[in-house]
Parts: sequence; structure tokens; C-alpha cells
Amino acid sequence: MTGRDEFTREITLRICGSLEIKESLRSAFEYLKEQFRLEALVLFVIDERLGAVRRIDHASENVALPPQLIPLPEGMLQKIAARNYSEPFIVDIEKDEILGALAPVLKIEGNTHLIVPLRIRGELIGGLTLQASGEGRYGEELLELAGCLAEPFAIALANTLAHEEVLRYQAILLDDKRFLNRELYGDAADGIIGGNTGLRNVMEMVRQVAPLNSTVLILGETGTGKEMIANAIHFSSPRKNGPFITVNCGALPENLIDSELFGHERGAFTGAVAESRGRFERADGGTIFLDEIGELPLNAQVRLLRVLQNREVERVGGKRPIPVDIRVIAATHRNLQSMVAEGNFREDLWYRLSGFPIMVPPVRQRKEDVPALTRYFVAVRSRDLGIGVPPSIAPGALQRLMEYDWPGNVRELENLVERELILHRGGALTFSTILPSSEQKDMSLVAGNNRSLYPLNLDEANAVHITEVLKLAKGKIDGPGGAAELLGINPSTLRSRLDKLGILYRRNRNVAG
Repeated sequence: MTGRDEFTREITLRICGSLEIKESLRSAFEYLKEQFRLEALVLFVIDERLGAVRRIDHASENVALPPQLIPLPEGMLQKIAARNYSEPFIVDIEKDEILGALAPVLKIEGNTHLIVPLRIRGELIGGLTLQASGEGRYGEELLELAGCLAEPFAIALANTLAHEEVLRYQAILLDDKRFLNRELYGDAADGIIGGNTGLRNVMEMVRQVAPLNSTVLILGETGTGKEMIANAIHFSSPRKNGPFITVNCGALPENLIDSELFGHERGAFTGAVAESRGRFERADGGTIFLDEIGELPLNAQVRLLRVLQNREVERVGGKRPIPVDIRVIAATHRNLQSMVAEGNFREDLWYRLSGFPIMVPPVRQRKEDVPALTRYFVAVRSRDLGIGVPPSIAPGALQRLMEYDWPGNVRELENLVERELILHRGGALTFSTILPSSEQKDMSLVAGNNRSLYPLNLDEANAVHITEVLKLAKGKIDGPGGAAELLGINPSTLRSRLDKLGILYRRNRNVAG
């Protein structure tokens, strides 16, 4: 038999030579068979959560093994803890009450079993069983050698249990993700506000393309909800249980774009102390959404084109391509064809991306959706701000919102609702800060041909706004429906501001007259 030191070295190398416990067990089994008689090597754990002995894995030569899960009789866990197994021992069912009780299910009769208890930081977590056919096969010499197996196998078992726990939490997180997706998006293609009105053509295109793997390009002004359309495509597709990775191409620093998108190997550049998966690898099995694709530099466009063509990425500093199973959805508010003509966007990438373009119309072209969007944002933002009961919307307010052109689209409407709720002091929401487009254009004109169409001076802007609120309140300052209430300030504060800005109102009109 091999010497103790050489035995310890070889068995440790075999156990730690692979991250797969099955492969480690098989390698150790082949080596141990050369040293003594061995028909089975079984790694097991005492699973307190299940109240059972659970087989983690094994290596054997066609011998009968006990069941993978052996439920323990009531009180047996306490007896095992009290016994405090720590040293390797040969099973003797006549002298060991615990193993004697389990002998029928452990298939001990007629065989020799040597058990090596496995402990981590003094806590018994499981054991390693060496089995040989026939009785009396192992002696004291083997018991001493078996002690060398305890530490490397305990580490391997602890790592395996930690990996199991990671997988369990991963399953929990995936389940939570599916639940939250259902709560947030429901049937994504039908749950979008305006899906049956102003966005009905867009949603019909979403339904057509969602089941396929086609690359999609979403076009539209800033704030129109392009990401929501990308969400709808992903969560209506067969990939809905896979990852949905969003990348804002305009927000990535140019020197980090390659690393962020494609990943990097350890040592690829200063600070790369470990390998890192890029966004494309993280999207494997799902969808990657490249928002503001027009902001991507030309060198990154070349690498993106390779990903679209070959469905594989190469990390920064890497030598081998990594296959990825992804769907690409891109979006931009820019005119990519003009950028192609100017040399700022690759023509071949444009053709790759634009196979199925979806144009999301601005809010001014679907004003019938404004009331529903407003009510939705009032409900959602009230909850976010801790407002128990969302306030009602004043008569005429929705009409005023529909007459506005919304240059910032849905995002501007959402921000307006949040601002209105923050300033809200009771009563219905009036949205008095928004004026119909025709009035807005009239009030925006100021003296001088070189001035902006909107007041650049803060006092001018305040004067314009307060004057319009006074008109809305029919000149009334105090009381319900007065300008002070609409502005959310004290009447005396408003009068002081009116005097400072030189705005005439009832009291100083009379003095002036």
C-alpha cells in the first residue's frame, strides 16, 4: 500500500482536481481501488431540513446502493448529534444502535462499511462511506489511512452544498422574477396604455414579431415609451422567462463600452483583476435591449455587427469566441439613415438592425391616450409618494392636458403629474401650470428678434406663469379656487410676489386707476 504522505497528496489532487463532485468522486474511486478492496464510494449529508440522510453522489461498480433519501426515525437526529461521530470507524450493527436501526435500508448486511465523518469548523455535515463486498474486509491499518480522506472530502462536500444553496436561491429569484413580471406587465402586449387606441398599430406589430427571434428597431422621439415596447416584445415572446438586459448606449463611457458590452478577461487592462461577463453574455437565453443605439461609437458598432452576424462575443483580452443565444432589440430617437449618410453610423449595421422597424408615435399624435395616461400616473405616483387616496382630477383639467403638445411626450406627462402631486394641498388636481399650445405660443413671444421663444429670465418666467394662473382664477387671489390656492402658496406671499414682478391685480389696479 502507498505511504501516508503520498496517499494524502494523491487523493487531495484527485478530489480537488475538478469542480464537478461526480468527476472528483470517480477519480478518487479509481485511485482508492488500486490501494485496497473497494466496490462503492458514497458521499452523503445529514439533511436536518428534511430529517433524512441524503446521498449527494457516488462512484461504484454495479453494487446495490441505499436509496438516495433515507428518512430518519423521530429522535434519530438528536441521537446522531449526541454520538458526536468524529473519527473513521468500521460499521458494526451489533454494537452501534443508530446504524443497527438503519441497517435494513442502508443495505449493510453481508458487506463491510467504513464511514469517514466529515466536519467543517467542528460541525458534522455528512460522511463518506467506503464499501466492500463480504464481511471483515477492512482492518485498523485502513482506518488510519482513511483519516486522510476527511479534510479534502469535507471541503468538497461543503462546496457542493454551497453550490446547491446558490442554485436553490437562483430558483427562488427566477420564480420571484416571473411573479413580478406578471404583476408589472400582465399580458405585456395588452397591458400597455393606449394599446387599443393610439398605439394599436404599434401593438399589432409587437404581436406579429414577438414570437420570432427577429432583431427589432424601435424608433421614436425621446420619452415616447420605447423601452416599454421593448418590454412588451420580450415578455410576449418564448424568451419571457430569460433575462431582459437593458443597455443605455449613450450613458456608457467610451473607454468602458467594449468591456461593459462584451466583457473582459483577467489582466486585459489595468484594474481587470478578475474576468467579467459583458451584457451580451448576461442576456444569454433572453433579450438585450440597446437603447439609444445611435450613440454607439463606430468601433463598438463593428463588434456589435459581429455579434448580430455570428451570435457570439469575444471578451476584451480574450482569445476564443463565446456563443450567445440572444435576441437584440435596439431603439433610438435619432435619424440613423442621416447618420449613415454623414458617416457616423455603419450602413451594414443599419441594414442588420432595421429588418423590422417599429415607429412609436409621439403623444401629440395620440392625444386620445392622454386621459388614461394621466389617471395611471396619478395612481402610481400617489402610491410612490405615500398618498393614501389619489386625488381626483378637476373638471376641464384633462381637456387642458389634451390641448397641450407634449414636446417631452409621456416622460413629460409623468413628471408633470409627480410635480402636481408634490404641490397638491387638497382638492382636485387642476394642472394649471399647463397651457394649451396656442396660448403657450402667444405667451412665449417676448421683445427682440434674437430672444428665445420662452422666457430666459426667471422673473419673466414667474410673471408669465402667475399671470396665467390669475386668469384661470378670474383675478381672485384668496379663498377656494383663488390663485394662491392654485399655486399652493400663502395669499400674502402671492401679493408680495405680484408687487415685486409689477403684475397688476385687483387691489393695485384700483390704486392705479
